[in-house]
Amino acid sequence: MAFVLAGLRWLRVAQREHYTADGASRFAMRWWASSLANAALVLIAGVGLVLAVRWPATGFATAFAAGVGPLGLGLRGRSAPLAWTRRLRTLAGVYLALGAAVVAGVGLAGHATTAAAAVAIGSPALVDIACRLTAPFERIWAGRYVSAARRRLSDVGPTVVAITGSYGKTSTKAALAQLAAGSFDVMASPASFNNRAGLARAINENLTDSTEVFVAEMGTYGPGEIAELCSWIRPDIATITAIGPVHLERFRSEDRILKAKSEILEHASTVVMPIDDPRLAAVATSCAENGKRVITCSARPADGEGSEGSPDQGNDPPGSADVTVIPSGGTWQVQAGEQVIWSGPELAVQPLNVACAVAIARALNVPDEAISERLGKLAPVSHRLEALESPTGVQVIDDTYNSNPAGARAALEALGRLGGGGTGEVRTGGGAGVVRTGGGAGEVRTGGGAGRGGAGQGSGGHPRHGRARTAPGRRERRFRCQSSHGRHPPGGGGPHEPQGPPGRGQRRRARAARGLRRCLRWDGPTSRGGGRAEP
Repeated sequence: MAFVLAGLRWLRVAQREHYTADGASRFAMRWWASSLANAALVLIAGVGLVLAVRWPATGFATAFAAGVGPLGLGLRGRSAPLAWTRRLRTLAGVYLALGAAVVAGVGLAGHATTAAAAVAIGSPALVDIACRLTAPFERIWAGRYVSAARRRLSDVGPTVVAITGSYGKTSTKAALAQLAAGSFDVMASPASFNNRAGLARAINENLTDSTEVFVAEMGTYGPGEIAELCSWIRPDIATITAIGPVHLERFRSEDRILKAKSEILEHASTVVMPIDDPRLAAVATSCAENGKRVITCSARPADGEGSEGSPDQGNDPPGSADVTVIPSGGTWQVQAGEQVIWSGPELAVQPLNVACAVAIARALNVPDEAISERLGKLAPVSHRLEALESPTGVQVIDDTYNSNPAGARAALEALGRLGGGGTGEVRTGGGAGVVRTGGGAGEVRTGGGAGRGGAGQGSGGHPRHGRARTAPGRRERRFRCQSSHGRHPPGGGGPHEPQGPPGRGQRRRARAARGLRRCLRWDGPTSRGGGRAEP
């Protein structure tokens, strides 16, 4: 029974981690080390396993620890419940077969109880072995859909726009689809279907004979993935929306992230590149030197301090890029060179994402008049800077999809611009949160030094402590971050709440937050609904 319960838990983690060969073990090590209670369970499991060689009954202690732990990681999960897809059923069958083989093999030597306890506590490793064993089969299985998608693309022959980046991919894709619609028959990959299987499925199910522009979002968990995607989805126009500290536990450095993302540019004849980040500006220069058509874009505020959310700003003045979004005092100006093609109130989309979308639309020869007409109608993507208000009067910025410093900063700034004297709340997907009272702008500083409004380091970091300010001039309060998905250890991601001594004001805010959670579901996107899809 413990083996089955542990399997359900770690199979769900493997699915969330997109069936990477070491995903369950990496998460298991972090979870078991996340608290003293879990460390105690590990000790109990280890002692029980050693003693079971002589006293088999002690193996039940190991089985108990494996069945109930690690504490905080539920069997069902809140953000990504187990989805019994064909791939998951195959993986579960291999996992069960491996466990049975170990128990049967060791049982021949008279230690069946010890073997059963060992496979229960070692279930994360068995899940990873099962992932490794099934990976070749899954690649062959998905290859049929990839081949069909390749043929479908060749038959229809649309202009292919490929979008990648550490963040901002989906928002840029959605904005571009809205700007180009009406001028072209546009098909964009749905949700965040951005891997091999997801894009093949999107093409096979949604690409029609009349499609003129196909917008493909491309993600990566390691070097070579985007290059493989571009080998059969050859982009005519490509862009990198941003480079940031996301998936650092896999890539180890932002330089390696940049190199992996840059694979998208190899086959593209036109490159759209935001140049507020000097690293991307250097890539744009390199592409121009290699004979590619390069269209630069920027989101430089009117004071020239740099784009919103950009950790590294260039020194060029506003308007120096081919397309620039200039935020200033709650209004935006969109410029093409020195020509203003649109001005109006700020949109519920990151300005740099809008700049990229406008630049790509112009590369597609969408008329400036059509772009101007559609800019004011841009709708935000679900769970990305959505402004909401609960029945209890709490103003909410729902940004639960994001898990990066720039996204958390933009969410806090958006909350500050809501105004009013009530209670405001930001929910981000992976790093920081703040409950704000009054009309002042909130500020969060994490232990990782992300700066004003910073969040955790994507998948590779998780601030445990920080400092919150409720309004300018008020004293700072210490808080401890706790995931609303159930006490995630470092790298787990998820929304966070300030925790501290329960003063009267904090109890009032906590009651408001509880009321909000009863009215609104805070489940962010999952790997299952968020798009590394399975055919």
